[in-house]
Amino acid sequence: MSTPIKVVLVEDSAIALQILQRLIDSSPEVDVVGTAQDGTEGLRVIAQTMPDVICTDLQMPKMDGLEFTAKVMSEFPRPILVVSNTVHPSDVDNIFNLMQAGALDFFPKPTSGTAMDYEKLKNALITKIKVLAGKKV
Repeated sequence: MSTPIKVVLVEDSAIALQILQRLIDSSPEVDVVGTAQDGTEGLRVIAQTMPDVICTDLQMPKMDGLEFTAKVMSEFPRPILVVSNTVHPSDVDNIFNLMQAGALDFFPKPTSGTAMDYEKLKNALITKIKVLAGKKV
């Protein structure tokens, strides 16, 4: 078996962070190596763990996801997946700004749902992380 993909989660909601961590850790192919509750803390965690992929929220205190993405790209270029309910396919401005800053993709923040919804969400999230891990930035 190959080495798991290392992921850092940056999310200010403790509940969302817990859900994301549980989704990701349920796959043997992906491993959460660090978490942070804002962009400033996220930069420190990334420097310590050197992940393969970063999942970040857009709206956070101290440093939002857009500023965080730009700083990551200048200091520790890595594939970034924005996990947020404030980014929708119809939200062209946010998507353009995030992509311009260096984010590669976006994913809706998980909310409560059925076990089947949870499984679909987990599979979609793990697939995105695996695809991004293969990208060079």
